[in-house]
Amino acid sequence: MTEKIAQCVMVLGTTSGAGKSWLTTALCRYYARQGLKVAPFKAQNMSNNARVVERGEIGSAQYFQALAARAVPDVRMNPLLLKPEQDTHSQVVLMGQVNDALTAMDWRGRSERVWPTVSQALDELRAENDVVVIEGAGSPAEINLKHSDIVNMRVAVHAGAACLLVTDIDRGGAFAHLYGTWAMLDAAEQKLVKGFVLNKFRGDAALLAPGPQMLQDLTGVPTVATLPMWWQHGLPEEDGVFDDRSRAAGPITKTIAVIAYPRISNLDEFQPLKNGRLDHPARLQAHQRRPGLAARAGAGPGDCRACRAGRRSAGDLRRPANAGRGADRSARH
Repeated sequence: MTEKIAQCVMVLGTTSGAGKSWLTTALCRYYARQGLKVAPFKAQNMSNNARVVERGEIGSAQYFQALAARAVPDVRMNPLLLKPEQDTHSQVVLMGQVNDALTAMDWRGRSERVWPTVSQALDELRAENDVVVIEGAGSPAEINLKHSDIVNMRVAVHAGAACLLVTDIDRGGAFAHLYGTWAMLDAAEQKLVKGFVLNKFRGDAALLAPGPQMLQDLTGVPTVATLPMWWQHGLPEEDGVFDDRSRAAGPITKTIAVIAYPRISNLDEFQPLKNGRLDHPARLQAHQRRPGLAARAGAGPGDCRACRAGRRSAGDLRRPANAGRGADRSARH
């Protein structure tokens, strides 16, 4: 009897913020609606947004992707989670648990140590499901990191995944991003790229011609989808950066200012306030001062402020106080 091995679809991006997490979530729900057993997977996620599941914690994006797939969130869906604590240091969570030894290791020296665990997690998910939707990280064309890659093309090759390369056309330069990323892949990796996706498009799609065809002539890869700009999808931002437009539709009647400390964690937990149609969180940097903040953070009666603890709470709490003293000194002089 032939052992069942899931087909893998992988979402790669030309940059961070291209829409990988969003498209992966959408594909998970799409395949689940076809009656297939689906699991998401991201080998390594760098985020301070996490959710507790059985046996530990995983990145919030993979948690919500699992829900979209109608699957039970599992630590194997995000075997390696990096939680930034400083600009040059992250806490390492392996298979849901903090690993001090890996945390102390050099970034590049860590990859070979964790790859067996990462690949085993993926293989187990493939053995238990019909489809595994894999999300990459950043860009697969980050050639300075290629030799220590455990999240992009190494995963794609291991799984034999059919890859989609998505770009944010709203930023401009989309065709150059797609071509440049594809061109910097090895020949065997290029063959895994089955389609390009233009994300966050607004305007007349007819104006894209002849760009997609010219790109296909150069690469042999078709542009398989043009996705519209869709701000009010209600999903939290993966990295916890508030975009006031990514909320559910509805009128705004109150403002909640969320003080975003430098190492804030689980900022995405405020997303329900954005989706509730009654409250509208506005991100307030910890070093910014706003008139009336001591009394209220919003503009009208009944408005309020909220804080969320960060990875380094003591240092984060000193930051607004120090910023305030600096502003006071500047005002006196």
